Amino acid sequence: MSNWVRVAPLEEIPKLGARVVRSKEVDIGVFRLEDDRIYAVNNSCPHKGGPLSEGIVYGDRIACPLHSWKISLVDGKADEPDVGETACFNTKIEDGVVYLELKE
Repeated sequence: MSNWVRVAPLEEIPKLGARVVRSKEVDIGVFRLEDDRIYAVNNSCPHKGGPLSEGIVYGDRIACPLHSWKISLVDGKADEPDVGETACFNTKIEDGVVYLELKE
């Protein structure tokens, strides 16, 4: 079963910026790209656990603020030569509001 959680109005998430949603199990970074696409991934880098929401968004990737690992916001995988991945979460925009799907 899933549960859609309201994050924020789209306009309150800066382009190339993020918001953090805290669930019972994990913190989730919700990212807005330059073209207004929204992606959500586990906020912890697979390398050393850096807070991805504090990294730099470019294209559809995030650069971890600790060691500059590049993580795809589309599939959560690290760019080569690094190896690892983080969990991705479904998002949607309805009536200008961003929602995040949490599994129950």
